[in-house]
Amino acid sequence: VMSTSRATMDEQALLGLNPNADASYQQRALAYFEQLKESPDAWQVCAESLAKGLYSDDHVKFFCFQVLEHQIKFRHGALSAAQQQLFRETLMKWLQTQMMNSQPEKAFIRNKAAQVFALTFVAEYLTQWPKFFFDILSLIGLNPRGVDLYLRMLMAIDAEVVDRDIHHSSEETRRNTLIKDTMREQCIPSLVESWYRILHTYQHTHSELTCQCLEVVGAYVSWIDLSLIANDRFVNLLLSHMSVEVLREEACDCLFEIVNKGMDPVDKTKLVESLCQVLQSAGFFNVEQEDDVDFVAKFSKLVNGMGQSLITSWTKLAKAGDMKNSQETLRALETKVPLMLQLLVHEDDDISANIVGFCYDYLHVLKQVGGLNSSASWMAIMLAVMKKLTYDDEYNFENEGEDEAMFVEYRKQLKLLLDRLAQVSPELLLEAVRRVFTSTMQSWQTAPFMEVEVAIRLLYMLGEALPASQGAHFSGDGAKASALQDMMRMLVTCGVSEYQHTSVTLEFFETVVRYDKFFIVEPQHIPNVLMAFLDHRGLRHSSPKVRSRVAYLFSRYVKTLQHLINTVGLKSVHNSFCLLRCNFYIKIFHADFLYS
Repeated sequence: VMSTSRATMDEQALLGLNPNADASYQQRALAYFEQLKESPDAWQVCAESLAKGLYSDDHVKFFCFQVLEHQIKFRHGALSAAQQQLFRETLMKWLQTQMMNSQPEKAFIRNKAAQVFALTFVAEYLTQWPKFFFDILSLIGLNPRGVDLYLRMLMAIDAEVVDRDIHHSSEETRRNTLIKDTMREQCIPSLVESWYRILHTYQHTHSELTCQCLEVVGAYVSWIDLSLIANDRFVNLLLSHMSVEVLREEACDCLFEIVNKGMDPVDKTKLVESLCQVLQSAGFFNVEQEDDVDFVAKFSKLVNGMGQSLITSWTKLAKAGDMKNSQETLRALETKVPLMLQLLVHEDDDISANIVGFCYDYLHVLKQVGGLNSSASWMAIMLAVMKKLTYDDEYNFENEGEDEAMFVEYRKQLKLLLDRLAQVSPELLLEAVRRVFTSTMQSWQTAPFMEVEVAIRLLYMLGEALPASQGAHFSGDGAKASALQDMMRMLVTCGVSEYQHTSVTLEFFETVVRYDKFFIVEPQHIPNVLMAFLDHRGLRHSSPKVRSRVAYLFSRYVKTLQHLINTVGLKSVHNSFCLLRCNFYIKIFHADFLYS
């Protein structure tokens, strides 16, 4: 029997729930929590406190939900039928009071409550509480407080039942599959109807609820019948949200989830094309006129999803030998390329990064189909990659922080694109890089550091984009070997190692070491490169970062070319101090190699 006396809660222990309480009270609160968790019926005190709203303190309310959470997670099977009924009634009473309160609970309490509802749903939906959603929907109607909690519950249920990032045991996975199957049969159409009503009712008056609802639709669309969402009524509503500033980011994410859903390739092409038609006629393809970069980043992700979906459809149709539909899908794909390029070359790196996947897959299509437009598209992507690889003025080389780390990551994505460009046409890539590299090296004295750095960087990146076994870039394929040899000769003779910027200095040494086999073919350049390693450009550089990296690179250079350095290099280094210095470093590094 549940006591109605408020004194049954340990008031002294509850004081310890306040983060500012002293340690002894906090210890007492922890001990009290353990006591309530382990007692078979003490949780009922917490249930009563919540159902009757006995406490106004947020920490106490949260504490009560934590006790209920523990019961449902670990002791549900031990509860009698009457206790389980009491548990359900408590939750519904609490929900009812929320709709009448003058102020909503704090978000952290609502989220914890939603989690307890979700855990109860998982434990009881298939057995004791099959009408879970109908009970909740009939209680809340369209009450905004009730709707808020309902949407939070749906997201918590998604986290428990659907979320693929959470590891589940095989038993839990079986149970979750059964829950989803039962939901599809019994209540998903009603849930979808409730979402439509919420979106329609609150789109102009309550943006927060509308965004929450869009998030729910995006989460559930991956496993429910898509025709319930991908229909004129629903999609038109979502598209109208794309024109409302406070809703459009969430609407974009929701459309992305719809587009990402697996479906018949012909239907998918039709869906993407109808979306694109509306978005284009509403002016969304004019991305350069949009100032809100956060929205354009979401839009770029949506276009990426649409592009990749079309490529998947095209691949399936081509494999199946459906020439008519595969050609239509290919035409649809080609019409998205100008928008893809606009987003790839956008000055905001997040916007550009979000479209890289589409570009990468599209280059694979180009390799397979070729055609008149392919070299123009290839060149446009190549130019975009070159432009986006370039550092901007804001990059802080002395104190690299989060922004700099993000740019380094973004450059890795661009490298994947460059590698894919090489797979489509290695000759075009070699020629494009050679053109940029040669013109930059001819005028490096007057060029900004970022242009010089990216020109050398492109030469460096060719080493992986055009692979050669054991770095044998300077033998075999005559045209490639000759082009790389010309560029390396220019790099080590044009004087660019004197450029006064750490990024250029480091790129110079990285490239010299990547193509160390070049010096076997043209050993006459070894002395000048050794001098660069040993003087103010390398091991005596003012920057500790440069010095430490150069020390490592020098050890690798010496290891590969030691026999040549002993013969060509040292004979040509006339200055006795440099000679001693060179010998000294070689001995040190040689010793290092013996013991490493």
